[in-house]
Amino acid sequence: MAGFIISVVVIAISLLIISKLPTGVEIDSPWIALIAGAIIGAFNGFWSLFPGWFRTTSAVISLGLIPLIGSIIVFGLAAWLVEGFRLRWGIASAIIGAIALSIINSILFFILRQVGVVAAF
Repeated sequence: MAGFIISVVVIAISLLIISKLPTGVEIDSPWIALIAGAIIGAFNGFWSLFPGWFRTTSAVISLGLIPLIGSIIVFGLAAWLVEGFRLRWGIASAIIGAIALSIINSILFFILRQVGVVAAF
């Protein structure tokens, strides 16, 4: 449970950072970012229910296209579900936002692992 909460907070911080970049992603408040982070985290948790060999095989065979499309769909779905989380340019904002979210999440989790807040894999 603590891992999910940390993940939601990191995603919310990432969304707030993304909303300040020229990506077409607009978030009204930190609370909206937290709710959107919980939705994105829940959908990502659903994807992690699949076995690791399946996720890896599908990513390798599709050259990373399946995880990317899944991230874009989850990003757009979260924007659709949460009022106050908008994609100004539609699918283009979802694509840019999903890619930016994965990059910023990776950086933030790397920092948290170095500090010792999150255990290394």
